[in-house]
Amino acid sequence: MASTSQSNSLRKAMHRAPVKVIAVTSGKGGVGKTNVAANLAVSLGALNLNVMLLDADLSLANADVLLGLQPRFNLSHVLSGEVDLDSTILRGPKNIRIVPASSGTRSLIDIPATSQSMVIQAFSDLSDQPDVLVIDTAAGISESVARFVGAAQQAVVVVCDEPASITDAYALIKVFSRDYGINHFEIVTNQTADEPQGRVLFNKLCKVADQYLDVVLRHLGNIPYDEWLKKSVQQQRSVVDAYPNSDSGKAFQKIATAVNLGRTPGAVNGNIQFFFERLLLDSNSNRAGGVA
Repeated sequence: MASTSQSNSLRKAMHRAPVKVIAVTSGKGGVGKTNVAANLAVSLGALNLNVMLLDADLSLANADVLLGLQPRFNLSHVLSGEVDLDSTILRGPKNIRIVPASSGTRSLIDIPATSQSMVIQAFSDLSDQPDVLVIDTAAGISESVARFVGAAQQAVVVVCDEPASITDAYALIKVFSRDYGINHFEIVTNQTADEPQGRVLFNKLCKVADQYLDVVLRHLGNIPYDEWLKKSVQQQRSVVDAYPNSDSGKAFQKIATAVNLGRTPGAVNGNIQFFFERLLLDSNSNRAGGVA
């Protein structure tokens, strides 16, 4: 009986549609990473895609706060066996689903193997699998962040036009390339005056990376700072939902369209279970083999 059940689960997983996994990260905090992740998710939802936003910033979980949501449960309650994953999921603008994290808990890759298996099983058992999984990682160059970025199909680095942000973004790209073999990065320039300033900022980062690193950087898009973006944050709403015709709202929609155009069948493979197995099981084997 058990073998039949396992065969049915395997058959079901094999027939699930592939999921596009996008990890949004930054070299330092305070550059608008979570805002970018949340608004990108909402913008993709507006394109009638089935979108899930996973808050993986366990040190400072706040994606739900940004969207004005009040979770009763989070991933820590799933790991403790108190509730199933469906009970933690919140509904956001454009019908996106948000999986809240618990601030101050350990990273998913640092929890015991049995708990990691529970996470894999919980996400693979979701009856409504997403088309796109957007992950809001923590900022910085920790192993946890690197594993999320490496397991995703698209690595998005958020940078703003200030020396510390540029330096830290470069450091992240350097470390992730050198130590984890991640060589393709999508850059979102954020909080700029306009598109030309965003392009200048991207070129600054490119110039240094081209000189010293063997990586490919692509300018995914620019988010200008405007009063509507500031107002939406104060209102705990995504600017795409609250003020879609603002400059920042249109910019997020433009980026989402570019991401969606890249969702060709040949470019996306593996369902959500495949992602979590790669994230968790691969990280365990790498650490066992002595990889930093």
